[in-house]
Amino acid sequence: MTTALELDGIRKRFGRVLVADGLSLAVAEGQLLGIVGPNGAGKTTLFGMISGEVAPDAGEIRLGDRPITSLGPAARTRLGVGRTYQVPRPFEHMSVFENVLTGAVYGAQLGKAESRETALRVLELTGLLPVANRQAGRLTLLARKRLEVARALATRPTVLLLDEVAGGLTDPEVDELLAIVGTLREQGLTVLWIEHVVHALLRSVDRLVCLASGSLVADGAPAAVMADPTVRQVYLGADVRTVAS
Repeated sequence: MTTALELDGIRKRFGRVLVADGLSLAVAEGQLLGIVGPNGAGKTTLFGMISGEVAPDAGEIRLGDRPITSLGPAARTRLGVGRTYQVPRPFEHMSVFENVLTGAVYGAQLGKAESRETALRVLELTGLLPVANRQAGRLTLLARKRLEVARALATRPTVLLLDEVAGGLTDPEVDELLAIVGTLREQGLTVLWIEHVVHALLRSVDRLVCLASGSLVADGAPAAVMADPTVRQVYLGADVRTVAS
């Protein structure tokens, strides 16, 4: 099985807080990996280190067989790392179409015709085509979440990082989001997904890891990880929805 992304001995400290303690993780091509853990576990920092926004103190990150540890966010995007943010960050005064087109032009560095074609295809995939001309700042939360995914997909990633894309959505809206994720799975995209709405992960991912205090405390089949005593103890007092409505 070919490895799409690999972290080898990653360490990161902010002052006295250790957020990655010799973290090693390999994700296979086409795998849908869920990442859970309590607040402050280092999950978003992990995405920052993969996308190039946060520099690790030690260790190596490889995209396929290519080391990318020293590369910045723009270079990693061009090589195939796409990401969303927990709080959507659209260009609010631009249209939905223009937001997605920006990802194709500046992320994937496509030509004019190919950028438009890519943007339209992604808008159709994410269900945003009917609102393509709407100002992004006027979108509902669900549409903003979809736009986050659409902008990332427009960069033509081989590895997609989803950060809390189900947070704040109703159960029917989560179902709509899962349909999009299911399509990405069918297309063979490698996905890493951080999520507190755990029932969404349990319905979607091939593999689940739990991160706590900068270390992996469990890794395996989703149901087995959530039943692990260490994972359950980590989540004591946390607001985690594990049962679908």
